Amino acid sequence: MGYAFARADVAFLGSAAGRAALAATAELPLTDGSLLADLGRVRRAHGAAAAALVETVRLRRRAVVKLDGAGEWLLTDDALQQATPSAVARHRAARLAGREVHDVTCSIGGELAALARTCTAVIGSDVDPVRLAMAAHNLAAVRAAGPDAARPEPGPVALVRADALTPCTRDTVIVADPGRRAGGRRTHDPAALQPPLPDLRTAYAGRDLVVKCAPGLDFARLDWPGEIEVTSLDGGVREACLWSPGLAEPKVTRRATVLRTGQPPSTLTDADPDDIPEREPGSWIVDPDGAVVRAGLVRQYAARHDLWQLDPRIAYLTGAAVPPGIRGFRILDRFEFREKPLRAELRRRDCGPLEILVRGVDLDPDRLRRTLAPTGRTPYTLVITRIGRAAAVFLCTATPATPG
Repeated sequence: MGYAFARADVAFLGSAAGRAALAATAELPLTDGSLLADLGRVRRAHGAAAAALVETVRLRRRAVVKLDGAGEWLLTDDALQQATPSAVARHRAARLAGREVHDVTCSIGGELAALARTCTAVIGSDVDPVRLAMAAHNLAAVRAAGPDAARPEPGPVALVRADALTPCTRDTVIVADPGRRAGGRRTHDPAALQPPLPDLRTAYAGRDLVVKCAPGLDFARLDWPGEIEVTSLDGGVREACLWSPGLAEPKVTRRATVLRTGQPPSTLTDADPDDIPEREPGSWIVDPDGAVVRAGLVRQYAARHDLWQLDPRIAYLTGAAVPPGIRGFRILDRFEFREKPLRAELRRRDCGPLEILVRGVDLDPDRLRRTLAPTGRTPYTLVITRIGRAAAVFLCTATPATPG
């Protein structure tokens, strides 16, 4: 659960004395092995503030890969876990550019920091006074950093304590990021979010509404009238974002957005062409980005890149070439799935390091790897998937992702 910060902690950490104490604490290793000794040193120097100092430094170290400027931020463990990565927040803010926006679950201000650079007016609210105080500190740090070559000067942000289900603004776009745990476990049920998605829709009926959700959310339970956007960042699927009809493109109900550091976003929608041929496997197997798969846009992706499916029900694609930015698996051979002959074939080929990818077949890759027991020196990849009613095994060599 992490340390339970109080408003007094936030006030101290944001003061000159707190900043100096944080700088000194940041010089300690604070690893799992050294933590008790390091905490004792900080306690001797700073007394009751030691726990808040150590927790803040450790959280900042975790946050640097997720949040811009995290080295100056104040956070809680729960807030950091749910915080939107800055690159994803910037993408959403670009879609909302020029609008007046109210983030009704603003937490520590991660989304506000991006919105403040693109929107004409930004309001953040939360029921937690500690997180609001942290948001005020973090937004001040963002303003102090100023503009850079890629991002304009952030505008002012109004902060207010309010319940997300009690509207306190008019004519603003509502952005919400409901809590995704129920009973201590992550939930994929829209009605079990905090606040529940049906309640948000009722509270803001007729308003432009953006709701951030976990990518594993059960889309079948949504009955969402607008657009569902699934976003990945550097190969990992990060979130599903629900856009109400007034914010969605005409005829678009699903969107996959692929973000890669240093590259422009790549976007695919269900309005894109999806006509693909039915052919035998080509020279390569391609596993599309997870955002494409989760958004159900595999056929659209295949049509864009001159690929086709190994099987209409399976997300593996095949073709003569590998799209930019995606790993490819060059097909060397194809077998029926029978363990004994497969083990003999791998030994004949001097198989050593073995990657096993499985889709559409009830199979444990780790157990199979132990059964096959490769002892050679040549690396291979096995792609095991269902084609028609039978499991097929493709022996492949993998290539790194090509530049996008």
